[in-house]
Amino acid sequence: MAEYDLLIKNARLRKTGERLVEIGIAAGKVTAIGQGLSGGAVRQIDAGGSLVTEAFANPHLHLCKVYTLAMLDEEALKDYHGADMGKAMTAIELAARVKARYDASWIYENVCKAVQLAADFGTLHIRAFADVDAKARMEGVKALIRARETFKGRPGAPGVDIQVVAFAQDGVVREPGAADLVRQAMELGADVVGGIPWIEYTAAAEQAHVDEIFKIAQEYDKPVSMLVDDAGDPGLRTLEMMAVKTIEQGWQGRSLAHHARAMALYPKPYLQKIAALLKQAQMGVVTDPHTGPLHLRVRELLEEGCLVCLGQDDISDAYYPYGRNNMLEVAFLASHLLWMTTSAEMETLYDMVTVAAARAMGLGDVSLKPGAPADLVILGQPSVLEALRHHERPAYVISRGKVMHAA
Repeated sequence: MAEYDLLIKNARLRKTGERLVEIGIAAGKVTAIGQGLSGGAVRQIDAGGSLVTEAFANPHLHLCKVYTLAMLDEEALKDYHGADMGKAMTAIELAARVKARYDASWIYENVCKAVQLAADFGTLHIRAFADVDAKARMEGVKALIRARETFKGRPGAPGVDIQVVAFAQDGVVREPGAADLVRQAMELGADVVGGIPWIEYTAAAEQAHVDEIFKIAQEYDKPVSMLVDDAGDPGLRTLEMMAVKTIEQGWQGRSLAHHARAMALYPKPYLQKIAALLKQAQMGVVTDPHTGPLHLRVRELLEEGCLVCLGQDDISDAYYPYGRNNMLEVAFLASHLLWMTTSAEMETLYDMVTVAAARAMGLGDVSLKPGAPADLVILGQPSVLEALRHHERPAYVISRGKVMHAA
């Protein structure tokens, strides 16, 4: 009998120079990495000296909104992309108009298109937000849960892992009854409790929002994702509120913050305080610098040893007109926007769309090594530099040890 289900030959690993190796895969796991591996294989792939790495992970995508830009005018886009982001709240209110037309059937079709793109580009893990409020009702959640089941694959078969976030987009204080809708979404099968505390009108309401979302997370024993401080106001403090609540509730490693764009305006001493809280809370932060003119202080947080990763955020909606669910493209854009252009910085960016993003999503250590899940990409390029330069579809996408896609 063959020792491997799949054997990848002439593979180049990151940070190993010119040395080529073989990667043996069995039962959905990487079982061996080395030169001249013994034992036969059901299938062999010659990587031809191309880079082989962990598959990509997207920890932030508003999946219920993909491809809705055509349903709206561009007023929300103008307000959200204003130079100081002072009208971000207005942009969200304008963008919400599309939810009056929400229906799970057409949302599902859009979602399937976006998730198939993710699979084609080697993004096998997605944390996907579905708005839950009086306008959206349960339509987005229903569509995303249906897509999650469609793409998860059979046991041992290739698939895309979708974590559905029940997202209280319009607040839980300013919209009475929203918390009950989040609970209803959790009952339907959502995976993550989502909030956006900065959208509330007062600091007291922001704290109440944070407390309520964490209360729901505790009730259902689920992780938390929150969009925090997503505007050009240096006085916003909901990232701090979230980190403190994570520590108080013992939710370390189960909280993920998103955006934190106001951090661009924080004074240095306060930034260092936030970094210390993030580390104590074991809480990652997702940044999406391509979707807004402000972004969190990536370099400083990395220097402080914080977990930072990149997300797609939006695909052709009221906030961003582009997007292909291609995390190499996201990293390529971030390289310019963050001025991370040295070889070491490119490696960091690659981590931010693979291993760091997976860890932020609660997937643990997915580093390419024996015992790791065989969710891999075989790129058509020999290095991270060339992979970022071209940001093309991988030559092969391997999910759970099975070839899902070949270019």
